[in-house]
Amino acid sequence: MEKSLLAERFRGYLPVIIDVETAGFNAQTDALLEIGLTTVDMNDAGRLSVKDAYSFDIEPFEGANLEPSALEFTGIDPSDPQRIAISEQDALKEVFAIVRNEIKKYHCKRAIIVAHNATFDYQFLTAAINRTNVKRNPFHPFSTMDTATLGGFVYGHTVLATACKIAGIEMDNEKAHNAAYDSQVTAQLFCEMVNLWLDLGGWEKAMKLQEKRLEKNPSSATKAED
Repeated sequence: MEKSLLAERFRGYLPVIIDVETAGFNAQTDALLEIGLTTVDMNDAGRLSVKDAYSFDIEPFEGANLEPSALEFTGIDPSDPQRIAISEQDALKEVFAIVRNEIKKYHCKRAIIVAHNATFDYQFLTAAINRTNVKRNPFHPFSTMDTATLGGFVYGHTVLATACKIAGIEMDNEKAHNAAYDSQVTAQLFCEMVNLWLDLGGWEKAMKLQEKRLEKNPSSATKAED
């Protein structure tokens, strides 16, 4: 099946912007409390844009540590009766179903996590997957795209709020540290950086270099897909 332009742009991988809110820094012991997920789309000109956003409040797993300082920082009260929380297992099943549907739609082979300081989000997501044993994980098993690193490269700043300010993206600090909001803002920043690279001609230059390489060594095309 022919790849979509979005799949072609990221070597067959679908970028999915993830943000998690937690009750601490230890993915093995501290509770995962929120998952925010934002999808993207690409038009015929190769410009990336924010598509749909989803969020899930999550019940702390049995025996999870709830670090008071972390709860104060995020403002999340796990015992709040107005908080419509579901289990880690149910949340992951919902996330996986959404992502697999997007993978199918864009003819991608797998999804890849995009996040700000992506190692943190990846570790908490992976720990939850291991705890719940939810199958058919659609994400790449170890690769991620980190908008903190990209922000440092493009704008000279790794802090999300600062990178967004330079990029002209409005960010409300009072809404920050909410997984749904942060994933959407991170998605805007990711799209802005991808589109800036396109506007500057970097993507076109990269494609021309790839074409030259393939002309010299056609067999490398197969290796590149491994």
